[in-house]
This record gives sequence, structure tokens and C-alpha cells, in this order.
Amino acid sequence: MSDLLYVIPADSKKEDVLELLKTHPEIKFVSLVGIDLAGNDTDEKIPMSLFLKDIDDFYAGTAVQTDGSSVVLTGIAVLNNAKVDMPIDPSVNWFVDYNVEHYDEELEKPVGTLRIPAFLIHEGKRVDSRAVLAETLVHVKKELLELFKKHPKVSGLEHIDGADIADILFTSATELEFWVKTPLVEAEIAEMSASQVMQEQYWQRTRGAVRTALEQCVLTMDQYGLGTEMGHKEVGGIKAHIDEAGNLTHVCEQIEIDWRFADALQAADNELLVRILVKEIFRENGLEVNFKAKPMIGLAGNGEHTHIGMAAKLKSGKIVNLFSPTKMDKDFMSAVGYGAIMGLLKNYEVVNPFVSATNDSLNRLKPGFEAPVCIVTSLGHTPAIPSRNRTILAGLVRDLNNPYATRFELRACNPYTNTYIVLAAIYTVILDGVRAAITKTTDELLAELSKNAGEEGFYLEKDRAYRSEEDVFEDYTEEERNRLFGAPPATVWENINSIENHPDKRAVLTSGGALSDTIINAFSAGALLRWKTEIISRIIPENLDIVRGSKEIHSTYVTDQDSYTWNKINNIRCYLAKDSIDEKSLFTLLINSLNEGDYATASGLQVEMYDKVQELKALYVAYKKNMI
Repeated sequence: MSDLLYVIPADSKKEDVLELLKTHPEIKFVSLVGIDLAGNDTDEKIPMSLFLKDIDDFYAGTAVQTDGSSVVLTGIAVLNNAKVDMPIDPSVNWFVDYNVEHYDEELEKPVGTLRIPAFLIHEGKRVDSRAVLAETLVHVKKELLELFKKHPKVSGLEHIDGADIADILFTSATELEFWVKTPLVEAEIAEMSASQVMQEQYWQRTRGAVRTALEQCVLTMDQYGLGTEMGHKEVGGIKAHIDEAGNLTHVCEQIEIDWRFADALQAADNELLVRILVKEIFRENGLEVNFKAKPMIGLAGNGEHTHIGMAAKLKSGKIVNLFSPTKMDKDFMSAVGYGAIMGLLKNYEVVNPFVSATNDSLNRLKPGFEAPVCIVTSLGHTPAIPSRNRTILAGLVRDLNNPYATRFELRACNPYTNTYIVLAAIYTVILDGVRAAITKTTDELLAELSKNAGEEGFYLEKDRAYRSEEDVFEDYTEEERNRLFGAPPATVWENINSIENHPDKRAVLTSGGALSDTIINAFSAGALLRWKTEIISRIIPENLDIVRGSKEIHSTYVTDQDSYTWNKINNIRCYLAKDSIDEKSLFTLLINSLNEGDYATASGLQVEMYDKVQELKALYVAYKKNMI
């Protein structure tokens, strides 16, 4: 397998691409990878012979068209105007996806598909997630270069002259978490919860098929040049069983894999590749992988902490981290760093809809599982003591001995967050903050970021606090958190509606042109359609099964406590699911509200449904335990 071709490097010449492919006949297909507004990637099998014959047309975007109404381009590509062109993107790495279950017997090699990142063009305009990020980075770079030209001396960046900056580099990295389990095996939530509380799993030694699959993932990722940094067990899981043959069964545990940062657009492409590799390699080892943000209520969810960096390339060729201050032990950050985190926090209400656009994503963002619910940052108690506060939304990560390491970690993302759109939104609002901070001193900016709620600021909102070095979950009540840092959205509708409720912040998003009103509206419409459909077609039926499964238990000895508890259970069951002539159940009211487009009412009913179902489940557990 060592003579396989895994990567065609970014910006390869067309002639070099042709030569590589001719020397690797095991690569028999080409697939153009466009990313719709929900983060879904396209995939098809185009014979390599056709690609080699029409390579100029592929570069020009005229070789392949797709039906845009079949992917998430809601309101853009409609049934009567759905044609979408797919020009390839030569500016990033192209990866070869090998099918180890399909060997070319003559070559004795697995059959490969060259996956080429592409854009989606509708009516002459790029309308896909990759394009939104690519165009955003071009805009932000242009604006930052102009800022440094106008303000060559910036507080905290005394070691460079803005006039010497030749280029701006945007770097990002993601940490992928996922659950892995033996197919058709369901573990008890209570048992896994106990294991999680007792901290039995985190960084424990992997065994059996999980160990093999994890090691294969790490090695394979390095073959693709991703620079894997580590793979390890996360907090969730239970100990597996061993059958009579010595094989592990009842596997159910959580894994994390981290790899090296890259240019922001390449980083998003890399994440997509890693998800494919992980799923396929674990499947080959007889294991199922789940990337959902909250696959099991009551247990740790899957995060994908996203790291944000920004550097300047000087005319001399030297790279300088724009977030790191000249004196690492004196300042937390440069003025650019302060501006970046302030821009993200101030405008997060219009970034969050892109971060958390599904029911699943919001299920994860609950207090108690280290998932962030408050718009707040942590810097550390002093510049000499870097923070590792895990309860905040966006943290400053720094190493006193390595200025290149300074970056921000957004902890709210999950494996199915559309990283392309989120990075575009983040860098757009970062620019807004940098504009406000570029002429300020680091002392002024530290005071602004550290201000108390109720204090006036030159940029941040008066009634909010934005920094805490405390445990946000333990040291504040829910009322205090909501008052100081803003109440988090409870439903997809609430989150998406934040864009409309903050027109000034929406204007920041659209200022660069890539995140246009058309793109934002299409993303929002698609998210709400999926929200509505999932509630009606999946969540309510699942909850109805819970209601039907909460049956009265007949026993020879029933106490008054049993009768009392069952009456409470049955009342909740009827309230949730039983219609009468005069009154409709909560499920029916929710379905009707969604179908009528009354999303505000539906949102409130969804919250009530969640609370009632949780109450029902808790009561039924207590009811069963008391039965003999």
C-alpha cells in the first residue's frame, strides 16, 4: 500500500496532475465535492477516462452539472431553475479515497476515487459553503492589510511594522469527538453515566477492535499528510465484555482524534476527509461510529472544538502570530487579539445560528457536561498563568514559550457543524472587532473585555459581561448567567431567529458580501425546514414510543405510593399524546403549529414537550424500581 497516491498537493499544475493520474491506474474514478449550505458533500463516480479527456472543461466548470434542488440550497436552486455548475478548486489538496473492499486484481491495489473539492455555481454566482469561506477570507485579508497600512504601529505588536506585512494567513484546526459501539448493542444509560461521573474512561487504554481501528486511523491520516497529533478515549463509555472466543462485545465508548492546523479552507476540507476515514476504518473493524452532537441524552455529547488563528507573513518571509503580544508575560494578547475575541463575543448571537442549527446540536449545549451555554471568555488570572477554563464559550489558548501557539478555541461546535460557514462567520465578526481595537492600547482593551455588566464600553454592550475566570456552571446561578452573559437559545427557531432580532449584528455578517442576505436566508430556511421535519417525523414518534412504553405494571402488592406515581405518569402520558374532542394533546398542538408556520408557538411547545418527556422518564424509572 506504500506505493498508493493519497494526495495531489494544492496548486499542482494541470500537466503534473495528468502525469500523476496516468501513473496510478488504480485511481479509476473522480468525484467532485461541493458543499451545500447544510454542510453535506456531493459524491459521484465519474470514470477517470472521461476526466482525463475533458480536464479543461472540469477546470472551467462546464463538465459537470447537478440538480441544485436536490441539495440544501433552499430558495436559491428551485425546481424550475435548479441547474448548478461545479468548477473544481485547484487551490487546495485533492485526496484519493480508496475502497479496500474493491481490489483491482491485476494491479493488486484497491480501487481509488479522486475527490476534488469544487464550488457550486447557480446563475453565475457561487452559492456553496466552500465559496462562502473562500470569498470571506479574501475580503477579510484585504481589509486587514488596509488597516495595517493605515495603522502600522499596533499596541502589543511593537515588534513588527504594519507596512512590512505582505500577507495575512488564516489558520484553523478542529478536534473530532465521536461515539463508537458494537452494532445492535444498547448499553444502559445509567451504567454509562456512573462511569462518566467516576471518570473511568478519559485517556484510558483502548483495547481490541477499538484500539486497532484508532491506530489505523492515526496511521492513515498521516498517509494523507494531515499530521495527526493524538487519538485517545474521551469521558464517555463503559467497559466492554469478553465473549467465549475472547472477543470484545458490548463496546460503547467515546473517542477523540486531533490533527494539525491548516489554512482555514483546507482545514474544513481536512475535517470532512477525517470523518470519512474514521467512519470507514471503524466499520471495517465491525464498529459503528456516531458523530451526532448528543447521541444519548444524559451522557457526554460529541464536541468539535474549533481553533481560530491569524498570522502575518512579512515581506522578509517571517511569520508572526497576530494574536500574540510582543511581551508574552506582560500582555495576554496584542490589540488584534483583543479585537478578535471581542468581535466574536459581541456578535455571537448571529454566529451561533450557524454553529448550532439542529435539534441535536442544542441538546448538547446544556449545563453540566462542559458544553458552553454562555457568551463569555476566559484569559487567565494573569498573563503569566494561561487559562484552561473549560466552562466558557471561547477561550484564549496560549503558551508563554511559543508565541505561534496563541489562538482562540470555540467550544460550541460539534462534528456536524458546517465548519465552512462557521469559519466564514467567525472571521467576519473578528474583523469587526479588530477595526474597533486597532487604535487602542492593550490596557484599554483588557479593561473593555473585563468590564462589569452595566458599565459603558467603547465597543462591547453595556448590560453584558464578557469575561469570567470562574466556573460558569458552579459559581453562577442560572439567573445570573442569563443576566450577565445572555440567555442561550432553547430551540433551533430561537437560535435562527436571533439573526432577525439583531439587525445591527446581521449587518456585520453581510458586510463582506460572501455571507449575503441570500445565503443567510437560504441557510435559515433550510435549517428551519429540517427542524420542523425532524420534530414531526422523528422526535414526536420517538417520544410517542416512550409514552406507549410507560405502561402500568400489575403486581400482587401495590402500595399507595405506586398508585400515586402511576396516576402522575398516566396524566403526563395523556397530556402529551391523548386527544379528546375538546382538547388536543401537546404532540398534536405542536404538529399543528409547525404545519401552520406558527414557529414561535411551536418553539415553546417543543421546550414543554422536552421537559414533560424527561419528567415522564424519571417518574417511570422510580415507579419500576418500587415494583416487586
